[in-house]
Amino acid sequence: MPSRIYDDNRYEEAIEEIEPTPVAESDAGILSRVADQLGDGLLATSERFGDPSVTVSADALHGLMTWLQADGFVLLSDLTAWDDHPRTDPRFWVIYQLTNVTSREILTVRVGLPEKKPEIASVTDIWPGANFLEREVYDLMGITFKNHPNLKRIMMPEEWEGHPLRRDYPAIYEEVQFTHNFDEIQRRKPYATE
Repeated sequence: MPSRIYDDNRYEEAIEEIEPTPVAESDAGILSRVADQLGDGLLATSERFGDPSVTVSADALHGLMTWLQADGFVLLSDLTAWDDHPRTDPRFWVIYQLTNVTSREILTVRVGLPEKKPEIASVTDIWPGANFLEREVYDLMGITFKNHPNLKRIMMPEEWEGHPLRRDYPAIYEEVQFTHNFDEIQRRKPYATE
């Protein structure tokens, strides 16, 4: 068996080429399998640049996620949220990135939530790693995850008011300090007196 030793010019290609593992092809694409599974809970499907995406109702989310995990999507790659302000119906989108590590399929699951009382079922019972991701979304966007084991702020202090990643959160501006305005800005800065 040839070794994986590089020749004298180690920046050239290796002596032994490594063959890529072929991607497993499933009988039906993930979008059609999700459509068969969900029925009316499926609101939309799309595929952009070869990446499949589904939009589902909040009521159908937990059942879909349980089915997807049993179908091989064992990796929750990411969980995030997006504020579509000034739109209000839906205003918030919770976005899940899932990966099937055996078939190398990826899937984006999106759920729209209203402006008033945005809440959705937690998926920590399916993917325990969602714990901190859901807490981050709760802390920065104000979306509540029902049945979360420890839903509290994770980045901002407990006494913080508001959710800083919402688009209607007031922006805070601090003037940039340069050599020409150094003294002027220093005079206006509040410093601790103790």
